[in-house]
Amino acid sequence: MSTSDTSVLPVKNEDEFLNDQAQSMRATVYELLGRLLAREPDQEVLDVLSSIEGVDPADGDVAMGWELMKQSAVKADLDSVRTEYLDLFIGVGRGELVPFGSWYITGFLMEKPLASLRSDLKKLGIERQDGVKESEDHIAALCDAMAIIIRSKTEVPFAQQKAFYNDNIAPWADRFFKDLQGAKAADFYRAVGFFGEGFIDFESRLLAMPT
Repeated sequence: MSTSDTSVLPVKNEDEFLNDQAQSMRATVYELLGRLLAREPDQEVLDVLSSIEGVDPADGDVAMGWELMKQSAVKADLDSVRTEYLDLFIGVGRGELVPFGSWYITGFLMEKPLASLRSDLKKLGIERQDGVKESEDHIAALCDAMAIIIRSKTEVPFAQQKAFYNDNIAPWADRFFKDLQGAKAADFYRAVGFFGEGFIDFESRLLAMPT
């Protein structure tokens, strides 16, 4: 994992949005969020966040989110952060949060939104990895899928990328990240929630650009 792309650049028009640097930045952010939400952080992840540079918190919520994650990572105790992750997402029987699209959209797991997502993933040629227990509508899996789609821009038309985001992420991800900020167990992950909410807002505005 590298910090070389860990900044959010201002994008003023479609041409800037579609350039290689902006696409690489977006994919890197999705990969980082996917890693933070898929399993307990390790020291490498905290070191990556601690080394973020060149971000002015005055540049908006996404920039402020970077700074908050950096500060949280610098002061974080690894064992405490791992316990926090378990309390938030695993728990005894269930964590404080249920990070699945079907749950947020319908109030139940394994519902129609998951079936629709699986159809979309099949069309894109994205397969579930062996050994993964969580269903494909887990927020981390969706972040990973978006990163794959963005990095496959020569094979996946941009309109299809927008459709995937609008159908499977936009309807609920902002609510998840708001809930993460307000969770009782959240400390380090409160900053992740703030950053995630800002990034989803950033993505929604960019993906609303006409093509």
